[in-house]
Amino acid sequence: MQRDRVTFLKTAAETGGELTLLEMEVVPGGGNSLHIHTTYFECFTVIAGDLGVQIGAQQYQLREGESEVVPAGVVHRWYNSGATPARIYVELWPGHARFEQALRVAYGLATDGLTNTAGIPKNILHLVLLAQMSDIRLAGPAAAMNPLFGALARLVRRLGVEARLRERYSTCCA
Repeated sequence: MQRDRVTFLKTAAETGGELTLLEMEVVPGGGNSLHIHTTYFECFTVIAGDLGVQIGAQQYQLREGESEVVPAGVVHRWYNSGATPARIYVELWPGHARFEQALRVAYGLATDGLTNTAGIPKNILHLVLLAQMSDIRLAGPAAAMNPLFGALARLVRRLGVEARLRERYSTCCA
């Protein structure tokens, strides 16, 4: 079950590819693990609450009105270690339509009970496909799995899994 919530405010299509803008609510304990995006910058701006952001080895505790930008290719993660939900804006430059599609699929899978409590797909093929769609590369020791994830994602697409997931969840949830 996905506990965080996402609302699309501006999509890549609406901005001519300039940016993707999301509003996200991150529940206490919510967040993700260290990862890299190779094709876009990511900016986190806190609307309410607090959000932890790790960029490389540097830790930031953002409060209302504060922002941090993660350049493409830099290891990072975000998390809510507080006791209350954090509301944030997430901007991607340039906009990333496949990231948007991956979010719709991920939230759809969660709604259908096909993810664990952290929102990670239970099916490894779904996981590798979402990572590839959203330009997420694993970091740290797990980075050794990136070539395998890429190969599996290509296979999954050839089998039509991506098309079926996109069709099922194209208007879902986020």
